[in-house]
Amino acid sequence: MRLRHVNPGRTLAAGIGATIAMTLMMEAAPLMGMPRMDIAGMLAGFMHTPLFMGWLAHFMIGTILAFGYVLFFAPRGHQPAWIKGALYGLLPWLMAQLIVMPMMGAPLFSGSMVLALGSLVGHVVYGGVLGMLYRPTRQGAACAAPAR
Repeated sequence: MRLRHVNPGRTLAAGIGATIAMTLMMEAAPLMGMPRMDIAGMLAGFMHTPLFMGWLAHFMIGTILAFGYVLFFAPRGHQPAWIKGALYGLLPWLMAQLIVMPMMGAPLFSGSMVLALGSLVGHVVYGGVLGMLYRPTRQGAACAAPAR
């Protein structure tokens, strides 16, 4: 995919929407018998900043990851977009479990099968919603002359 065919506004909106979906699932986790997943609190603590900065970081990460999906996953394959997105969600999950969590002082795979599984579900939901929400710019649509 060429950069000129990426619609930044659509990507931003899809990234925010997918992050909201993941956040709602995260907030509902205790109602489903899962442990509380306080990503914003962990990020704020890691950065030594107020909680709102953790939330801001969470949404910024979700938005940046949306651009990765749009550039490298959305234009490939013939699967439905939600499947491509859900598969993409595996990559940030692995990054979180193998790099980010240990960097923040937690053990690999969150130190718990239940937490790692909850994180996996959240990231797959994020990716699936991202795939459903993102609509690529049609090739040539931006360059086409208006009809007379």
